[in-house]
Amino acid sequence: MDLVGGCRAFVSVSETGSFTAGAALARIPQPVASRRIAALERHFGERLFDRSTRRARLTPFGRDVLPSARRLVRLADAMEHDARRAKLRPMRVAVPDTCGVRALAELAAEARELAIHLEFRAAAPGERAELVRTGEVRAALTAVPAEDGGWSVPLGLAAVTPPPGRVVHLETLRTGRRGERAAPRRHVWIQPEDDVPHVRDRLLRVRDAVGLPPAQVAVAGSLTSAAAEVFASADLLLCSAAQAVELGVSWRPIGELTLARGYGVAAALGEDADRLRTVLREAVGRCLGAGE
Repeated sequence: MDLVGGCRAFVSVSETGSFTAGAALARIPQPVASRRIAALERHFGERLFDRSTRRARLTPFGRDVLPSARRLVRLADAMEHDARRAKLRPMRVAVPDTCGVRALAELAAEARELAIHLEFRAAAPGERAELVRTGEVRAALTAVPAEDGGWSVPLGLAAVTPPPGRVVHLETLRTGRRGERAAPRRHVWIQPEDDVPHVRDRLLRVRDAVGLPPAQVAVAGSLTSAAAEVFASADLLLCSAAQAVELGVSWRPIGELTLARGYGVAAALGEDADRLRTVLREAVGRCLGAGE
């Protein structure tokens, strides 16, 4: 039986002295209140009210159990209140600092429609899982190999002047032979979000294979400093197509290899991870700049 519902009707009727007024106080129809109290009486095997008079008068048994019924109703109300507050408690998520303000705002707005309240903390790839471990966030979008992740973000090279052709080959960045008048050396900048082995090391292996000097493909201190180098020269930035659009530069895939960021979810609670992987999957993908 519904013990809480029965006690709520019992307390309301006892406080008003009327089944009709008590039902109104409990916000239920009068027949429902009567059925719930009757079920409570059957459960206890005793009458709660003396029905021989026009008013709903408590029996001695009813007076004895009324204090406990009131405590149960108060506890149920407190639990409902705590549950509502828990639903509104923000879920802090560590995200890449490549996620733009608008993309994060759209993700938060879509989550709110599902009664999920998100807050974000931008962090470097190596920090995000650690923030989950220390309890500073409830979940994190972690950097993983693209084939192991729930989201994949294709990477290419971007420059202010559109590179010729449909792809950029790293071998075309070699300077001229000794004695020839060489064009200024074009650097490829790796932003901190891609300073992870499954991205950085693959690109550096191609750099070495095509004979580029080590310094020609290097990790920048920040996305801002890397973008500044690109804006001030013919240098190229390793980035996603979505980032290239945001920065206003031209993007091409890399000719020698297919490169992508991969993202997974780390969370202290499985239900938090499931929310990001399932109901918010598409919104998270848009925020990361993942391909279709």
